[in-house]
Amino acid sequence: MSDLSKFRRIVVKIGTSTLTHDEGHLNLRRIEALVKVLSDFKNAGRQVILVSSGAVSAGVAKLSTRRPINTAEKQAMAAIGQSELMKLYSRLFSDYGHTVAQILLTKDVIDQPDRRAAAEDTFSTLLGLGCIPIVNENDSVSTEGLNFGGNDTLSAYVALVCHADLLINLSDIDGLYDKDPRKFADARLIPEVSAIDDSVLAMAGGAGTARGTGGMATKLLAAKIVLDQGIPMFILNGQDPTVLYEILDGNRVGTYFAAR
Repeated sequence: MSDLSKFRRIVVKIGTSTLTHDEGHLNLRRIEALVKVLSDFKNAGRQVILVSSGAVSAGVAKLSTRRPINTAEKQAMAAIGQSELMKLYSRLFSDYGHTVAQILLTKDVIDQPDRRAAAEDTFSTLLGLGCIPIVNENDSVSTEGLNFGGNDTLSAYVALVCHADLLINLSDIDGLYDKDPRKFADARLIPEVSAIDDSVLAMAGGAGTARGTGGMATKLLAAKIVLDQGIPMFILNGQDPTVLYEILDGNRVGTYFAAR
């Protein structure tokens, strides 16, 4: 495994299932722990970009209503929840002396060269100012053709746009297994992957939880996107965000996708 201590610009993605309790409400203890670790990374001189899901769940919790069942309801919940999520992040990061900035993206920003260049400039300027960009898909206006298909894919494109050194995908599972560990007790964790080939893709299943939108398949797609551009990636279990210290201390944990 490469010396991870040299990586200075890091994208960290956290999904809805990791951010929330089983009932769908935000897991404040876990979010606070994540903010503390990322603030510590900033204090150590690293640049951090956070790709955070959870807007829809935050909106549902705010209104004490059921999960949305159609696109219009999902977009409405995202509009309500995104402001709640950013308010929480802003308060928590400010307690450690750091300023956050919200960036909402749709896929056409990545696909169109002029808009992508503008996004690159915005990220670069924010990082130069010492801010922590917090990114989410612009679910309130995303439609078919404009969406990324989940924040796993979004985080990969953010890593490219930010010219990141490393992408860390915090999930509700320890890493990539040779088969589904929820179904098979003898499932084996794969500590390192050097290429996303058919044998690796065959290990992926469906969505991990009812609250999440992706699963291992979308994480492997994200890994392929960044690996093709020379950016390594980790899949880690985000239930305890202090696990981030382990990988930057050079300890072997989760699954490491080594870039060529």
